[in-house]
Amino acid sequence: MENLTLEDIIGALRNPPSDARKKVIAKAYDFAVKAHAGQKRNSGEEYSQHPIAVAKILAEIGMGGKTIAAGLLHDVPEDTTITLEEVEKNFGSEIAAMVDGVTKLGKIKLRGSHEEYFLENLRKMILAMASDIRVVIIKLADRLHNMQTLEFNPPEKQLRIARETMEVFAPIANRLGMGEMKSQLQDLSFRFLDEKNYFLVKDLEEKHYKEKEKNVIQAIKEIEFEMKKEGITIIETNGRAKSIYSLFLKLQKHDMDITRIYDLAAVRIIVQEVADCYETLGIVHKKYRPMIGRIKDYISLPKPNGYQSIHTTVFGPDGKIIEVQIRTQKMHSEAEFGIAAHWIYSEKKKKNWKDFLFKTKKGVPEKEIEWVKQLREWQNEIGRDDEEFMQSLQIDFFKNHIFAFTPQGDIIELPEEATPVDFAYAIHGEIGNHAVGAKIDGKMVPLDHYIRNGEVVEILTSKDRKNPNQDWLKFVKTSAAKSHIRRELKKITAANS
Repeated sequence: MENLTLEDIIGALRNPPSDARKKVIAKAYDFAVKAHAGQKRNSGEEYSQHPIAVAKILAEIGMGGKTIAAGLLHDVPEDTTITLEEVEKNFGSEIAAMVDGVTKLGKIKLRGSHEEYFLENLRKMILAMASDIRVVIIKLADRLHNMQTLEFNPPEKQLRIARETMEVFAPIANRLGMGEMKSQLQDLSFRFLDEKNYFLVKDLEEKHYKEKEKNVIQAIKEIEFEMKKEGITIIETNGRAKSIYSLFLKLQKHDMDITRIYDLAAVRIIVQEVADCYETLGIVHKKYRPMIGRIKDYISLPKPNGYQSIHTTVFGPDGKIIEVQIRTQKMHSEAEFGIAAHWIYSEKKKKNWKDFLFKTKKGVPEKEIEWVKQLREWQNEIGRDDEEFMQSLQIDFFKNHIFAFTPQGDIIELPEEATPVDFAYAIHGEIGNHAVGAKIDGKMVPLDHYIRNGEVVEILTSKDRKNPNQDWLKFVKTSAAKSHIRRELKKITAANS
């Protein structure tokens, strides 16, 4: 097993480290190694190898020095004689607060989704995300390394940890846009939860990807040649295979027939500017015939977690079907590292310190945690109704989201199966209260109609309607709509009593 050192952490940093950053990381490294001296992991290695591995993961995804230091120290108050107060005395309140947050999140144990304490701890996790997203990113790195060494645990513990990783941590990584983290967590969990299918899919992928690999290499050569002719700067091109778990989910939809999976092999092209993405798309389509209905523009219409890229499926060399993904370097970093990528770019922009200071809070990009703040707001409104909390969380947090448009072109983000009433309240409470009808793409639809991705929704209102309909609570999906409707109905009841 690899023995990691301070140099491995420093070497993994995505930006050239300042002296101050190296100093805080080195200090935390020495502190953690000393605190965990004599402790061993189940694998037999020194316990300090775990926090060092966590710190290396944090460095690889672009986190800052304080976050990496907190990663090194995250198990110190829990597993050694050193207190949180001592950590704060040596490293300050900001790092100590992150360490405390990770310690609290470590108490989450999924033993049944309806158990009281699981819901309570899930609340704590959401509240931690709303106050400092770095705490959750450290926890995800901690969980990733624990999954990488899960084989050294007893079988019953393997299953519990794998299940909570698949059901809680991987969806959170996805919601934070951390695609690489999500895929690794899913694949590692899949291996322990369904070993038979894991190796079945792994073998299938390896066999079929090898067959397609030569076509991918040939496509890269031909596309690069055409791009250079047109004067487009190429930052990087590569081939990639689908993650094992995502391939398994697709195979399930296609009767386990891998020949029906078109994006098993993909060419990824990274360019400088957004305009280069669209020009490259034209070059690819000129070279290879595209499959109708298989072009997805996630640049103009990003995924809810912020993912941006252009995907197109084409008949490549020898007529073999391959997917081509086109994106800028910034889009690629955000696709791989999600919200963590913003620390990479904020470091590069620190010369304009006023802009950085006023656009962020606690080092966290404001826009990126808006959805977390919304979760906290409606959680406070719902209170301690566990069943409704879990149901709303599954709808608003874990389910896939869609984008719909107002007639003016504004984008409204909603969960799948959301209705025009959800859409109305997402715009403004008064629009929801006065809604009497809806048009989707110019056609009248009932208020309980399911909105689909990319549709234009127009809400029809009337001054004569002053209050929402009680029956709307039967079909609305978003917590925002439910809260608004209940609030107005309570006002009516209070006024009539």
